[in-house]
Amino acid sequence: MIRGLIGRKIGMTQIFDKDGNIFPVTVVEVGPCTVLELKESPMKVKIGFEAVKESKVKKPEIGFFKKIGVEPKRYIQEFKSTDNKEYSVGQEIKADFFKPGDYVDVVGISIGKGFQGGMKRWHWSGGPAAHGSMHHRRVGSIGSSADPSRTLRGTNMPGRMGGKRATVQGLRILEVDSENNIVLIKGAIAGHQNSIVTINRSEKKEYKSLDEKRAVVKHKINPMKQSKANVKGKK
Repeated sequence: MIRGLIGRKIGMTQIFDKDGNIFPVTVVEVGPCTVLELKESPMKVKIGFEAVKESKVKKPEIGFFKKIGVEPKRYIQEFKSTDNKEYSVGQEIKADFFKPGDYVDVVGISIGKGFQGGMKRWHWSGGPAAHGSMHHRRVGSIGSSADPSRTLRGTNMPGRMGGKRATVQGLRILEVDSENNIVLIKGAIAGHQNSIVTINRSEKKEYKSLDEKRAVVKHKINPMKQSKANVKGKK
């Protein structure tokens, strides 16, 4: 089975579960993704997402799409697979690939915020706020005296913020709308509205039904501590 699919982040909203609890969710349009190529060693599946005009595709890529008999796709990516027997070139994989309760890792490009100062970029607390301080939002000393006599690599300083590949792990799928290829993922993911994201099945967490509730663990009460609490009038 293929590990994940390509999707588009629609936005965020909130939903209620059966017990009336509210959850923030990210709405993602997943697929339909088309299988473009099957690889055996290592075992991978190349898929495409979102149709595009031939005028916007390079000639070698147009030849590839015509050879396999598939319309040109704007986004192409390879995913690991455990078994390619259930897939064929030209097959469409839709949102029902996932099911409520699945844990996923979502990869996206974080929102770019341009050049930012250290306080916003690294959450510095800043200098004294008094009028005579003259050091409110500045970097401060970055030297290291005679040894090693240079600025250390990786020092937190002002610079370009955001616009980087970011992965959020262990998110849970709460709802799947197979008709509209919509998936509701609990929590927030990286990227701006309408950005392209990659949704992979989590390798750290296994599927867990949404109806399964966490078991209440009853801790043993130390009789000595309980007697002391009773003496003090506590229960």
